[in-house]
This record gives sequence, structure tokens and C-alpha cells, in this order.
Amino acid sequence: MSVLMLGLAIALALSMVAAAAVALITRSTVIAVLAAGLVSLFASIFFVVLAAPDVAMTEAAIGSGLTTFLFFFTMGRIRREGGK
Repeated sequence: MSVLMLGLAIALALSMVAAAAVALITRSTVIAVLAAGLVSLFASIFFVVLAAPDVAMTEAAIGSGLTTFLFFFTMGRIRREGGK
């Protein structure tokens, strides 16, 4: 692994840790869901760097896309049910 790839891997790992910390310490549910989706997006980029494009596509589609959508969909349903 070249020095550039190692630097990119370290930067992605630190970004994932920072986004996870934001998801843990924030009081806003919306920001926490977005930060969790960002962690998954960084993980998918990390898998591309590690030369695993099939895993990266799965992580991006399921982890970042579908899971984030389901969280927001569920939060919207809960808010509508609570208002009745």
C-alpha cells in the first residue's frame, strides 16, 4: 500500500470516528441519523480504497441509503401518529 493510500485510509477512519461521535453526542435525532448515514458512506468509500467494490456497493445501498431512508420514514410516521 502506498503512502497516499495509507493517508487516505487514515483520513477516512478518522472521519468515520468523528461522524460516529457526532451521532452519539448530538441531541437532535435528525442530525444523529444523518451522521450515522455518513459513517456508512465513509465505510463504503473505505471499502473502495481496500479494493472491495462489491462490498462498497452493498454498504452504500443498504447501509447509507436504505437505512437512512427507513429512519426518516419511521420518524415521520411517529410524528404523524403522535399528533392525532
